[in-house]
Amino acid sequence: MDRKKRSRYSGIGGQAVLEGIMMKNQEKYAVAVRKPDGGIAVELENHQGVLSGSRLKNLPFFRGVFNFVDSLVLGMKCLNYSASFYDEDEEGNRKESSGEKIATALVTVFSVVLAVGIFVILPYWLSSLCRSFVRNASLLAIIEGVIRILIFILYVCAISMMGDIRRLFRYHGAEHKCINCIERGRPLTVRNVMRSSRIHKRCGTSFLFFVMFVSIILFFFIRTDSVPLRILLRVLLLPVVAGISYEIIRLAGRSNNILVRIISAPGMWIQRLTTKEPDRSMVEVAIAAVEAVFDWKAFLHENFGYRLEELQEETQQTSQSDAGMTGEGAAPAGDAEES
Repeated sequence: MDRKKRSRYSGIGGQAVLEGIMMKNQEKYAVAVRKPDGGIAVELENHQGVLSGSRLKNLPFFRGVFNFVDSLVLGMKCLNYSASFYDEDEEGNRKESSGEKIATALVTVFSVVLAVGIFVILPYWLSSLCRSFVRNASLLAIIEGVIRILIFILYVCAISMMGDIRRLFRYHGAEHKCINCIERGRPLTVRNVMRSSRIHKRCGTSFLFFVMFVSIILFFFIRTDSVPLRILLRVLLLPVVAGISYEIIRLAGRSNNILVRIISAPGMWIQRLTTKEPDRSMVEVAIAAVEAVFDWKAFLHENFGYRLEELQEETQQTSQSDAGMTGEGAAPAGDAEES
């Protein structure tokens, strides 16, 4: 069996957090964090999400909206959990605030409002400055979309200059590498993960690019003379944009035909800004998060024909080899394969 040329969808996804990784598989999620003392803490929980059990969550286009909301809420919760390890009392106990859930909800709402202002209203306002010399409404809609994409790229470049964000992007790379390693049919070891690509088609960065691209098409057809109404329609259409974008990235994660590769390419290029090469200690954290929610050995056995004994032997051999290596080396071939 030629394992190297095959790729299989695993269904797991994740997110980088402060000094750690969150991995999610169906209703289960795990947050693995590198503690200040060097150990790895792993928290495993279930996340039911918005409208848990409702049929709407399985309907095309509707599910994208609910999954987007779920990812915001869960992501903020996991970020707070990881940050709590670096806000400890003298005995090393993590401080828990009684208003943590309320604070998380407020921060999430504020983040959404801020994002709407920066990526929806600001591009519209900037493009409206061109109305004095651009009379074509369709061309203005395209200019607005281009400005939106440029603002996003400039925003990513600006925050990547911050040391903490650069480190977060390295954990983001470790998350992608783990998923690519499994879906490419490689045993989940530090060595194999370091060799895998840090670019993945199901990344949230690609989803955001699709959101901007789809918004260009939808906003292109908005025709009204009322400025407040034009802005209101752009805000009201955001759930529609999110729903369509989710279906596109969902298709991209399950297919590798030429059309999917073409539409996925821009988002994967931008991922080179939002992911960086991790070190070995970061990869260890990512592996801990994966193994808490996903049986990768059974996945490789079922999809790539590995014998369980073969996996056990290879894992032991590479683990012994990895134990003698330093924690700062990055794999030079990390982008050799893009799935």
